[in-house]
Amino acid sequence: MFFLFSYMRCARYGYDSVVHRRSFFHAPARVIPRQANASLAHILAHAIESSDKPRHQIAREVGIHRETLLRVMRGDRPIGLDEAALVLDVCGAFPRASMILALAGQEDLACEWMRSEMGEFLEDFFTALPGQLERTLGRRVEDLRPRWANGTSQLVARMLAKHIDDFANRDIAMALPR
Repeated sequence: MFFLFSYMRCARYGYDSVVHRRSFFHAPARVIPRQANASLAHILAHAIESSDKPRHQIAREVGIHRETLLRVMRGDRPIGLDEAALVLDVCGAFPRASMILALAGQEDLACEWMRSEMGEFLEDFFTALPGQLERTLGRRVEDLRPRWANGTSQLVARMLAKHIDDFANRDIAMALPR
């Protein structure tokens, strides 16, 4: 939710303006609409090409002409977020995670993770995070500082790594004879 608001703010300033605020994934600056279209076109092309469905079937399921789909894949035709999400969903990718990663300047990770458990994890994480922050922080949400984002992301990554290690150690301990 926070990212879509930021993207809309970008669009309001026009195609050549950049909102200078570091993103959650440390893109150097907010994506401007032309860059956003190119990023979406890249991940959509990857999703379509790597899908087990033919292009004409994807176009039919999305409800657009196959030539329009080709123009979207080439970046010649802008695409809305709703339409992009539908294309990704029809292709079997996790739409929110893929689009957020792409718009944050992480297109390669978006392509790599769009159909993986990591993509599913991010889809659920991005969906749950705003509500959890609101519930946990309440009024203190106003005390958050943008400069804390990098350290917080590192903390979450380390916490997840420890959690995975703890599960692996438990599994090994349970497998050992007593």
